[in-house]
Amino acid sequence: MPYFRITLLRSSIGLPRKTTATLHALGLRKRMATKYLPITPSIAGQIMRIKELVDVKEVDEAMTKQQIRDARRPDPGFYVEKRATTGMMV
Repeated sequence: MPYFRITLLRSSIGLPRKTTATLHALGLRKRMATKYLPITPSIAGQIMRIKELVDVKEVDEAMTKQQIRDARRPDPGFYVEKRATTGMMV
């Protein structure tokens, strides 16, 4: 089932209450918050109201919070092959 991946890029401070209410209805309260919502005509209509504030992509599967966190984690640049022994003699 396809989903919209909606990310809030701009804040709703100073915008009309109707716009803020639309953001809250979609579950977007903080900047850079991401929600996965099913593709329906009502969701598409709400996105059209706030299209200047959000980034929308169509994806096949919704990701969990843990998957999103893992995807954002950078590559460490190195890998530990073998740990040094802890009992070193001085």
